[in-house]
Amino acid sequence: MAHQTALGTHLLDNPVWAALDGPHAGFAEQFGRAARYPADVYAFAALADPADPAAWADLHALLGPGATAKVKGVESVPDGWDVIGGGQGVQLVATGLLRTEPAPEAVRLGAGDVPEILDLIARTRPGPFLARTVHLGTYLGIRHQGRLIALAGERLRLPGWTEISAVCTDPAHRGRGLGTRLVRAVAAGIVERGETPFLHAAAHNSTAIRLYESLGFTLRRRTTILQVRAPGTDAGAEAL
Repeated sequence: MAHQTALGTHLLDNPVWAALDGPHAGFAEQFGRAARYPADVYAFAALADPADPAAWADLHALLGPGATAKVKGVESVPDGWDVIGGGQGVQLVATGLLRTEPAPEAVRLGAGDVPEILDLIARTRPGPFLARTVHLGTYLGIRHQGRLIALAGERLRLPGWTEISAVCTDPAHRGRGLGTRLVRAVAAGIVERGETPFLHAAAHNSTAIRLYESLGFTLRRRTTILQVRAPGTDAGAEAL
């Protein structure tokens, strides 16, 4: 199947690796069986197989001693690695009930819009968005009197699938269905490419999860996010 790895594991079980080893290979900083996005694009690393000690050795070589990274879908770490933070999330996938349609009032956002995007992200906190995240895919926004008030776009892209992310609306403009219109519009572009939309949300964000389910997404799995520290001491920190 196109959506399976050679080992039979679904690509969505390890989406960051599937993206960096696939459609987002142009962003990948890779060493062997470990890869990561640039720090100003998306603050995640991934392993080809989290159960493979050799992949963790490659991640150590990629990050450097004492460096940190966020990883998804990892339940435990090898000896010498430290878990310094983390959280729980959910992964949802689109079903045939998801209605996709353009949003005529939406505009395509690019690098020149990043300051406004970051301001809206800071006020609404939908999840991580960095200086060059906008380059990962199509981001759409809605403006009111020239000011950006709603946003949604594409983040992880893997064979057959694209993640919808950064769905947020200015608190003063909520209740008007802006987020719904943008999700449907972003999904329309994904479906036109022959791909299936999916998304992630914090496990405790029941409001967002109910909204996505009402739009036609269904819960696929619960996910774990860990922030890990590589073994060893950073040489620069040691010098200080």
